[in-house]
Amino acid sequence: MSSPSSAILTGARAAVAALEDAGVRVAFGLPGVHNLALWRELNASPIRLVGVRHEQTAAYAADGFARTSGRLGVALTTTGPGAANTLAAVGEAWASRQPVLVIATDIATKLRRPGVWRGALHEATDQAAMFVPVVKDAVRVHRAAEVGPAVAEAARTALAAPSRPVYVEVPTDLLAADAGGGPGAGPEHVRPGVQVQPPRTLPEDRLTHAVEVLDRSRRPLVWAGGGALQSGAGEAVARLAERLVAPVILTYSARGLLPPDHPCLVDAPPHVRDVGALWDEADVVVAVGSDLDAMMTQGWKMPQPPHLVAINVDAGDASKNYLPDVVLEADAGRAANALAERLGERGGLDSLARRLRDLRARVREELAGSDPDAVAFLTAIERALPPDTVLVCDMCIPGYWLGGFHRTPAPRKLSYPLGWGTLGCAFPHALGAALARDGPVVSVSGDGGFLYACGELATARQERIPLTAVVVDDGGYGMLRFDQDERGDPRAGVDLETPDFVAMAASFGVRADSVDGLGKHFAVALKGHVGRREPTVLVARAQLRPPPNVSPRWYRR
Repeated sequence: MSSPSSAILTGARAAVAALEDAGVRVAFGLPGVHNLALWRELNASPIRLVGVRHEQTAAYAADGFARTSGRLGVALTTTGPGAANTLAAVGEAWASRQPVLVIATDIATKLRRPGVWRGALHEATDQAAMFVPVVKDAVRVHRAAEVGPAVAEAARTALAAPSRPVYVEVPTDLLAADAGGGPGAGPEHVRPGVQVQPPRTLPEDRLTHAVEVLDRSRRPLVWAGGGALQSGAGEAVARLAERLVAPVILTYSARGLLPPDHPCLVDAPPHVRDVGALWDEADVVVAVGSDLDAMMTQGWKMPQPPHLVAINVDAGDASKNYLPDVVLEADAGRAANALAERLGERGGLDSLARRLRDLRARVREELAGSDPDAVAFLTAIERALPPDTVLVCDMCIPGYWLGGFHRTPAPRKLSYPLGWGTLGCAFPHALGAALARDGPVVSVSGDGGFLYACGELATARQERIPLTAVVVDDGGYGMLRFDQDERGDPRAGVDLETPDFVAMAASFGVRADSVDGLGKHFAVALKGHVGRREPTVLVARAQLRPPPNVSPRWYRR
């Protein structure tokens, strides 16, 4: 740094130092007049700062980075509308429990009058309050000396189980101010952070109770969710399932927790009648790292199981939708291993494996009869993509099919936005995912959803981010078109005039191709695109019927 103040520890420098200490290596943002000091400091930092074209993308990309890596995702925004533009993406990260840190500026301290809008550039009466419903903690600093400690604490809070976004607000004048003094009273927690701290040791009485319930079971079922994946509990869940000789159903956020060839893996969602029957016939369900949400339980139409053992770092989260016999407040891997160690051996694992193979074959055969184009799409994806590919789904019919039925080879290889279910998230999510790892990344969007962030083709090109954006063009919002048709409503707002996506991508200097359909020609084209270490776009003109795992086709009503 060549400025005269280079020896001064400024608020901006303290923030960047805190990010470096937290192990951050990539951040996403958009510069504004109020946050240029952060950009200056990051320019001299080993942290790679990726400039995006819209603040929403900064938060989505940070979320995609976190989902794929398990590390902290960071988004930087300027004041007022810049901060507000991130809210939908922060909400998705919140609902999907992803560790994202949003650092936003606010107007200068000398201009602020609490609760009063004076008309300063980008001013809001209470900017932090906008974030309160969608973050784990919202922090506002009042002195430059508080900036570094606040960012460091926010990073720890975001990553602590259960992980969720944290918002830090810094008045713009504090970024250039001397941060070398004492922190004083400390930052203001607009919403106090809820720190869930499970016991260091599992209470023996609860563990004994859980083992007693499981020992009595004859038809156990393991239901594993995102908490199991985030804690890296795949081996522990597999061990528990093998001891119980129990089928394992994975939620959307746990896809890949068990390998596709595991003898206990169901590998289809409970929205399929034959899979849902496993829940109905179970005499005990072990819910590992899951809150048993509406999207997985068909609006909680799945009945209360006779017995329920819940493993969760948050007892309230474990108990809010179904009533457990016992809650083990602990890391998923630790608690699953503790149960497995105390359970006796059971026979019948080979028989269960055969039963589940037959079930998977039956499900695919039935889908091939009812939705042959969708099965051809699933087959094309599986044949075209290397096992280390990260597949990022949007809120679109092809994304729903992948979320429910893609044979995910490993943890963090499938990203699905439920969550909040935010349309348009896949392509910007994929920008972060591609910078979190070295292998291929493929986003799958509809034509409507891709247009939400199509300007980020410029980011992908400028930053040389290697990913393939698949756009399935069905001429509009296919899911909503289906909903209107099912209800007998006139089609309104769902049939869209869309651009020539290939020409649009080419105008950004991005290679693009198009194919008709989602079968063999699509598979060949996709394989070629994934093999290129550059941003590309592949457009497939096709229509699919929605899968059984979306609400209009739920069988429980």
